[in-house]
Amino acid sequence: MQEMQKTIRDLTVEERQEILVDIAYALEGTSRDALVEGDQQFATLTGNMAEAILINADELAAEHPDEAERVVEQANSMISQFKTAHPYRMVSLAIH
Repeated sequence: MQEMQKTIRDLTVEERQEILVDIAYALEGTSRDALVEGDQQFATLTGNMAEAILINADELAAEHPDEAERVVEQANSMISQFKTAHPYRMVSLAIH
């Protein structure tokens, strides 16, 4: 059975924009986690990337679908890189 893969280029502008916003929020979460783990540089990098995506999501989704796909891939890679380096996410900041 052959699977039909959908790329970001196949989606509507609204769907692309929604994906970009979702990935930006995921990056913000990763940024907070990196800060908690003590990785200031990675936290700053992912936070800035998230902010840039949020600011430009509408333009990327409407006018630059190829670049939008590349941005999603890069953001996904950043999140995966952090999760690989820190497989056990902190559940709470509380000290027991």
